[in-house]
Amino acid sequence: MASLDIDAVEAFVLTADLRSFTRAAEVLGTTQSVVSLKLRRLEERLGRRLLERTPRLVRLSPDGAAFLQPARDLLAAHERALACEAPQERRLVLGISDHVAGPDLPRLLARLGASDPALRIEIRSGFSRPLLEAFDKGELDAAIVRREADRRDGEALFTDDFGWFAAESLASNAPVEPLPLASLAPPCGVRGHALRLLDAGGIAWTEAFVGSGIAAVTAAVEAGLAVAPLARRIAPPGAVDIGPNWGLPAFPSSPVILHSRSSDSRTRTALRTLAAAFRARR
Repeated sequence: MASLDIDAVEAFVLTADLRSFTRAAEVLGTTQSVVSLKLRRLEERLGRRLLERTPRLVRLSPDGAAFLQPARDLLAAHERALACEAPQERRLVLGISDHVAGPDLPRLLARLGASDPALRIEIRSGFSRPLLEAFDKGELDAAIVRREADRRDGEALFTDDFGWFAAESLASNAPVEPLPLASLAPPCGVRGHALRLLDAGGIAWTEAFVGSGIAAVTAAVEAGLAVAPLARRIAPPGAVDIGPNWGLPAFPSSPVILHSRSSDSRTRTALRTLAAAFRARR
């Protein structure tokens, strides 16, 4: 009876989920060539081609799509077997900045959960500075936040480009004075930076909408109520960056940083999976 290499099956699932040999290698703490070799040997063992590779694209073959769920089931069974050998509760308390999370958060968390079904995940969302303070106090195992000016620690995940986004119905009009602004409430760092830019540019503004979460702010943008400073990655579909046409100041890019202190190897692997997923979505 043919047996399968668990490490190769894990490499296959990660590569299929992240659609990248490079991202899968990041999670596994190895190189792209090692991941490629594991997958080639797995395909040889199964006698089927699982992935279709091009210079710019990695996708599942029909056989790969059929094998993906059994592969997940095998990894889950393997985790359950290991848990029987050394039962222990593991928990990850993760803080994620509202402006970082965006609409892809459910998919990213699903990927994190699939990577380690035995891990209990607790999410706390909020503003970057309070989350970073909670991390420093030991209240969070990890935090994904925007870089604060006085910090240079942590792992850089990616850099977000920002713009001034409005619904097309508002963007098609002449510039409105004062500028109707939608933002999160204080002490949101993005809000504070946006107001400083507008004041320095001598641009009059009014607070047209204040939301308790980024979903509310993007809803106000979609409704045509106001203009919001948003990362392009999380701007709602159809929204337009009106900054250049309305003469608004350029909004500088913002690095997104992962802070982590976990000593558990499986939890560190889960965090690498989440980091790779963020980069892949980026």
